Amino acid sequence: MNAQISFIEGQFSLIHIPLALYSSLLQPILQVLLPHGGPKHQSGPEGLLEGHSLDHKHGFLNISVTPIECSIVCHTTWAQNVFAPVIALLPKESSRQVQISKESYIVFSVSSAGMEAGQRVMDLTAPLAMAGIPIFFITTYYTDFILVPSKDRQTVGSALLARGFEFSENDSAYVAPTPTTHSRIPSTSSDPPSTPPPTNVAELQLRTFSQLKKRHVVPFVEPGLHLVQCSGKEILPQDEYRNGTNGSAQQSSWMENIDPKLYVGLVSALAQQPRFLSLTLAQDDAPSLLVDKSLLWLFGNSIAGDTEGDLVPIFLDLVDLPLESTGIVCGVAGKLVDEMRMQDPAANLSSELSYLSTARAGAVILGSEGSARALEALLPLLEKVEGP
Repeated sequence: MNAQISFIEGQFSLIHIPLALYSSLLQPILQVLLPHGGPKHQSGPEGLLEGHSLDHKHGFLNISVTPIECSIVCHTTWAQNVFAPVIALLPKESSRQVQISKESYIVFSVSSAGMEAGQRVMDLTAPLAMAGIPIFFITTYYTDFILVPSKDRQTVGSALLARGFEFSENDSAYVAPTPTTHSRIPSTSSDPPSTPPPTNVAELQLRTFSQLKKRHVVPFVEPGLHLVQCSGKEILPQDEYRNGTNGSAQQSSWMENIDPKLYVGLVSALAQQPRFLSLTLAQDDAPSLLVDKSLLWLFGNSIAGDTEGDLVPIFLDLVDLPLESTGIVCGVAGKLVDEMRMQDPAANLSSELSYLSTARAGAVILGSEGSARALEALLPLLEKVEGP
């Protein structure tokens, strides 16, 4: 495995918004999405721009709308200053349904090469799952991102070092120079898991599917929903944008390099509550978009990538699972990779597997043929066994 893992600066929150309340929270969603960095007004929340780089780019932001929920991952400052006040104005019953994670999360990006996608998900999540660390996994056009509770940062470092990673002072990142094997990593968290971590990947998979069956999680696909993974197209800034047209000097902004039509398309898509849209903004990448193919026309030529692709998500509604559940991503992805290789070793369908974690759900994403086979493999594993 050739991977480099770098922590993104900041503390982040997960926000769960039921679809029935999506329209009530659309304004704060757009507020965190749209460009910032103009003159600060005294009436604005203190520290509102915390979590931005010098060119006013989000360190990390994910907005996902799926058939199960709307999920936001944003800097904790934005969650408290932008979302919390709006949630507080909702009727009491409604406000209880919108949830901002009580604990904060850290995000790290993973740059890897030479690995098939399914195995990459497994290899990146296994050492953390084996250490009993709950994770959220987001695959984007450029990079994989993993979220873990802030309190587990030390455990993450220990798990990576034990797995064969080395910390590079020059890159401020953990680097994996050679392949290693999966083994149990002792947890050093101040809050150890209530049950001991699994001793191997097979046990992890067994626990995962036992937990999913107990909570009656049934995988499903949305009829007619097909996705594409693409990127916002970067453009060369024009002089009038870079220098300003009103005679005043303008502070550099990352928006100078992004086609404005991308933002028009995003606002148009979000305004109509899409069946599926997942946008990731990260400091070192151009915007990454996983979107319903039927919405592509909104973006014109502002996106790049395989717009002729045909990805089908398999959804897992995890609303009844505790937020701190561990091993879900690794267990599901690993079992799928194993089952699909057994079904047809020559097809290598797992090479296109990716995973999207949202606040209360998960989605395994494959090409249309791979998705059909994956669903065929998953359903028997999660069939409820009638007891006496």
